[in-house]
This record gives sequence, structure tokens and C-alpha cells, in this order.
Amino acid sequence: MSFELIKKVNEAQKKANVVDARSGDTVRVHQKIKEGNKERIQIFEGVVIRTDRRASHTSRITVRKIASGVGVEKSFLIHSPLVEKIEIVRRSKVRRNFLSYLRDRGGKSARLKNRDFDRESVNDVHDSAVEAEEARLKEVAQAAHEAKEAEKAAAEADLLAKQAEVEARHSSEA
Repeated sequence: MSFELIKKVNEAQKKANVVDARSGDTVRVHQKIKEGNKERIQIFEGVVIRTDRRASHTSRITVRKIASGVGVEKSFLIHSPLVEKIEIVRRSKVRRNFLSYLRDRGGKSARLKNRDFDRESVNDVHDSAVEAEEARLKEVAQAAHEAKEAEKAAAEADLLAKQAEVEARHSSEA
């Protein structure tokens, strides 16, 4: 296989617009989770402690947060179809790419100094495919909800009919 063909396939896997997440940023990663035949969006919020291969289709960020007093780290492939969007909440001043020293720290010593930035312009990344997928998921959820409501209404109508039938039988016996 030629290198050009591999390069072409790799470029096809990349998303068109991606947020520029750097080490030290506090981000919210919206990840698609599949449970059986259902899909939902789960949000993971934490500090980016590492960025890898930023120009590649395998670019990755490692996000760390403290959950119930335990440090949790998750790595996300930025161009993965399971990652819906990445939203930058805060930017911090850091001087290195890999913030492994945060693992040993807790409380005030784990704080990073905030930097001012324009949150609206940084997070203003529109990907029509992602927005279409979000709309489709909402429509599917709405249709499922309407079907459930219709089923509930049908069951209630059936119950009322049976109740009326029983009442009619009792009134004719008396």
C-alpha cells in the first residue's frame, strides 16, 4: 500500500472543526455512550493533563478529575465519532505539556492559575454532522417518549373500559 493512500484514509477520519484544547484547560467532554439499543450523552469535566499528537488523526487528550475523593483519568481521542464535542470551561497558565505532578497533589496545591480568554470564540466550533446527529438523537428520544405515552394512554383506556364493563355488570345484577 502506498503512503498516500494511508494518508488519505487517515485524513478522512478527522473531524473538520475541533476545539483547541491545551494542557491546563478545564474541559467538558461530551461522550456518546451506548447501552443496549439506547444512546445517551455523558459529560466528563476535568483538567487536561496531557495532549498527544495534535496534528494527527489519533490526537488524544487526557482529562483528570477528582470524583468522591479519588482521582479519575480518562483519555479521549479527539477525532473519535463517540466524542460529540469538547467545551473549554477555563484556561490556566501552565509551562509544560504533561502535568503529571497534579497526580501527587490535592486541595490548594493542585490549583492552577486562571488566564483570561474569550470563552465564546474558543468554543464556537460548528460541525454540521455533529449537530445533525444531536438533532437525530433528540428526535429518536422524542419519538420513544411519544410511543411510551401512547402505550400508557391505550393501557389506561383499556382499564377504563374494563372498569365500565364491571360496573355495568354489577348494576344489571342489582
